[in-house]
Amino acid sequence: MMDTEALLAQIPYLPQEPHERALVIFAVALAVAFVARFAFKSLVHRMTRSTDTDVDDRVAAILRGPAFWTFVFGGVWLAEIPLDLPQALDTAIKGVMLTLIIVMWSLALLRSSKVVLEALGRNVDRFRWIQPKTVPLLDMVFKFLVAGAGIYFICVAWSIPLTSWLASAGIVGIAVGFAAKDTLANLFSGVFILADSPYKVGDYVILDGGLRGEVREIGVRSTRILTRDDVEVTVPNAVIATGRIINETGGPWDKMRVRVKVSAAYGSDVDQVREVLLSCVEGAPYVTREPAPRVRFRAFGASGLDFELLAWIEEPLYRGRVLDDLNRKVYKAFNGAGIEIPYPKQDVFVKELPVGGDDR
Repeated sequence: MMDTEALLAQIPYLPQEPHERALVIFAVALAVAFVARFAFKSLVHRMTRSTDTDVDDRVAAILRGPAFWTFVFGGVWLAEIPLDLPQALDTAIKGVMLTLIIVMWSLALLRSSKVVLEALGRNVDRFRWIQPKTVPLLDMVFKFLVAGAGIYFICVAWSIPLTSWLASAGIVGIAVGFAAKDTLANLFSGVFILADSPYKVGDYVILDGGLRGEVREIGVRSTRILTRDDVEVTVPNAVIATGRIINETGGPWDKMRVRVKVSAAYGSDVDQVREVLLSCVEGAPYVTREPAPRVRFRAFGASGLDFELLAWIEEPLYRGRVLDDLNRKVYKAFNGAGIEIPYPKQDVFVKELPVGGDDR
């Protein structure tokens, strides 16, 4: 306070009478606030008129008010110094001015973050780590951070000691952590899943236990998966975060490769088998031309020659019906071409009949 008074005393042309000096200081601060508001508006307009979106314009409009009132409240703070008010009143005025400034900027930051997050959520192609479903979570996290910082600075403005409060909060936090460790594990796992994005809504995934289905919703506590039986399964995020996840929709595209395994009897024409298998894919629904289907001769099996027909489908959604269609076509095509599909057989030979047995 003494340093500020000394600085004000060195400014020329200020009246010596305290009330006049306070009035001049406030008037100058008010004039600076209007000049800064006009300059801020002109500068932002020049900077944002070349952009394609209105996000920067909306953020600038939100920040313009707090910037103006910061100069006004700062002027009130400086104007009361020459009045030599009682210590309690001086502390109250400064605390109120700082509190108003902190509250205004906190609200402005919250509104600006909401505008920015919504804009990022609409551009998922450029910002893959932000999805429309993750915007509320990120908004909530930012609100907690801004609220915590605002409360801290307000306490500092009013000279409120925080040591005892922090100690109490630490003890309460430890108790809550032990009591709700499973809930907190799911919560933090949900945050990591949303940040890391191993899958997104609409993807087909296979979890460690063999559960396969479409991701319908990613929540803070759990993920909901719709199986091919139209049964919705809710899986805790902590279970997913610690297990292996197969994302069938991940990768450079949504296409997926299906495999039809079949055996041909020993003695079959390998080239004929290959041609017959490739003919089964022609005209098959949901099967793509690129990448092209192919046949692989995998192994000499115990009962026959093992082949595998590989074909790409448009989406994992069609895997079941494509496999059904290809299996049916392969079986009919092998029968039509006279290719035997081997199966395990056992022949029993009777070496001799028992001697002295009943002839009946």
